[in-house]
Order: sequence, then C-alpha cells, then structure tokens
Amino acid sequence: MMTDRWVRRVLVVEDQPLMRALVGDVLEHAGFVVYTAATASDALSAFDGFDPDLVVTDVDLGVRPNGIDLANILTVKAPHCAIVFLTNYPNAASAPGSAGVPPKSLFVDKGSVQSSEQLVALVEAALIESAPPSSADQVESPLSYLTRSQLDLLRYIALGWSNAAIAEHRGSSIRGVEKLIARTLGSLDLTHDPALNPRVLAAGIFIRHFGAPEDIDSP
Repeated sequence: MMTDRWVRRVLVVEDQPLMRALVGDVLEHAGFVVYTAATASDALSAFDGFDPDLVVTDVDLGVRPNGIDLANILTVKAPHCAIVFLTNYPNAASAPGSAGVPPKSLFVDKGSVQSSEQLVALVEAALIESAPPSSADQVESPLSYLTRSQLDLLRYIALGWSNAAIAEHRGSSIRGVEKLIARTLGSLDLTHDPALNPRVLAAGIFIRHFGAPEDIDSP
C-alpha cells in the first residue's frame, strides 16, 4: 500500500520578507511543501537537501547572484526543476541579463497576479513538464507517484551506481542523494521489512516497468 503520494516541493526565493512569506503561505495552503530563501546563495545551500520540483524566484534579489543567475545554475544542476520568475519586470526581455534566461522558464509580473488562485494556477502550469507519469497503463503503478528526479534516481540505482557516483552525476552532495533515496524508497513503501533490501527492490520495480536501463558511463 502506498504511504506517500507525489508531494510537490517548491523553493521560494525572494528578498522581501513580506512577499516571501505571502507566496510561501499561498503555496503551502495549496498543498505544496515550501522552503523559502532570501538570497540565491541561501537557495543553493538548501537545494540539494530539499530537492524541489519548482523554484519561484524574483529576478532582483538585492545581491548577486540574482534570480536569473540562480535559474541558470539550477537548470544545469537539475534540468527537471521548473523555474518561475515572479518579478516586477513585465516580461523576460525587460529583465537585466535576460539573454541568459533559461528557455523553459515562466515570467510572471507580480502586478498581474490578482489572487492566490491565480498564483497557484501559474505554478501548476509550470509544473506540467515536471509531473510524474500519468498514462493509463501506469495509473496503478507506484512509480506514477514519483517525481522526475526520483525516477532518474531509480534509473541510476538500477544501473548499480553508488551514492557517490549519483551525487557526482547530479552535481549534488552525497547527503542530498541519501535524502532523495530515503524519500523515494519511502514513497514506494519499501522500507517496512528489515529482511529485504529496499534498493534492490526499487531497481526491480524500475526494470519491470521500463526494462533494463541503457548503460551509461558513471562519473
């Protein structure tokens, strides 16, 4: 029996305390797990351990790196992570450094957001490409509740990679990988029987659904 459905994690990066708290509260009430940060540096420090599916960030964070710098770092570090710019700039072209804006990010003018429902709808729209599989043949599959990041993790486990190799490939810390593994195995309800190896069971589930993964060179 599943113990944990897909819980969306959002990292909110905003230097204005009131706006940061407001956005965080709106998303928490909508069912998201939220972590807030005042600067890009704070967000990067928290990123691996929190492993968000989405980052909502202002462009101007008061200090460098700014929101665009942060988005570009995270796009390389975690391509699965959706990016929403919630900013006073009316569009991407008007933002400083706009030439470097990740192509799939969403720009939202703060002044255009008139309700909490509208903000949640925008966030949901940005998450569409990061949503877990939902095809008819996987509706009853435990994998249908996992995030794209968790599915990638299972692929590495099925390939026999160590935590250190996974961390190097993801550009994250070993502790961040350990936390992601623990959450993934918990979502698959594979940690309740000490007589079984949950990592081996997880690899088996992945291979049954997707076949043996194509071998790639570990870092």
